[in-house]
Amino acid sequence: MKKKFYYPVFIIIMLLGILTTYGFKQDDEPVNARWLQITAVESVVPGGIGRSRMISIDDQGKMEETKMKNFFSMAGINFGNIRQNDLSITTKIQELTSEGWELYDVTSGVFSGNENNSTGIFITRYLFKK
Repeated sequence: MKKKFYYPVFIIIMLLGILTTYGFKQDDEPVNARWLQITAVESVVPGGIGRSRMISIDDQGKMEETKMKNFFSMAGINFGNIRQNDLSITTKIQELTSEGWELYDVTSGVFSGNENNSTGIFITRYLFKK
């Protein structure tokens, strides 16, 4: 009867020993990642008077600003402008990934006007890691 009791206890102790030895092993070297952020601000101001930009800040702190098209023209929503913005963003992402950057996170948000105005923006942040 005692042998039946000790055998499972022995196995549990061995498993706990293995888990504590290898389960919490830390990396030998700290990770030194480099980060780069791209922010796309797309205006939804009617009449095409808004300002849309793609802003990139590299891992050295250098800022680059690229003009983008507004979602709306004088005639209303402009799908050609949206298509051009998508192309600009996709081209930038392809450029960065070919340089070895990994798209790590994408965060988006919207600011819409209230009933007294019709302003608004779409903002998307692309975070890259290398």
